[in-house]
Amino acid sequence: MSDDKDQDALAEEWASALEESGDDDAAADAMAMMSDGGGAAPADAGGVDDDALADEWAAALATEEEESIQKEKSQGALAAQSTDAMFKDLTDEAKAPRPDGTKRDLDFILDIPLDVSAELGRTKLLINELLQLGQGSVIELNKLAGEPLEIYVNGKLVARGEAVVINEKFGVRLTDIISPIERVKQLA
Repeated sequence: MSDDKDQDALAEEWASALEESGDDDAAADAMAMMSDGGGAAPADAGGVDDDALADEWAAALATEEEESIQKEKSQGALAAQSTDAMFKDLTDEAKAPRPDGTKRDLDFILDIPLDVSAELGRTKLLINELLQLGQGSVIELNKLAGEPLEIYVNGKLVARGEAVVINEKFGVRLTDIISPIERVKQLA
């Protein structure tokens, strides 16, 4: 049923296209075909019959299939040419002692910049509370007075200390360095 509707719609499109091109006889044949219930188009209504159209479609599909097969073959050939990268394991060499007995030179890492921050405490505010802050406002933090400050390096806790004033500037005197085991636990 839907095939009949599709054919009728296609025939209407052909008729309107033929009318626009000025071929009134072909348009009349197309309209006659629509009124016949979608039968075969007359031979002079564009010169295309169902067998010729089917042959064209078959040739186009065969060409497309052949192209896709060729593409798959070329992809397979490229995949066969590629190989997995092989990298040498340098772990043993890095752990091995140096032949001349000298220590490894780590000067190349001394110029790497780090972000160091000291945290007095934290709190959470609503946007409304933040907008109401003014000069002289007091914000309550989560730490008690006298508790040590926390020192972070690149966002990781590495030490604790107390605030000091040196030459009219604030500083932090380190009182506790976090052990490597504790630092590893914080990463998890």
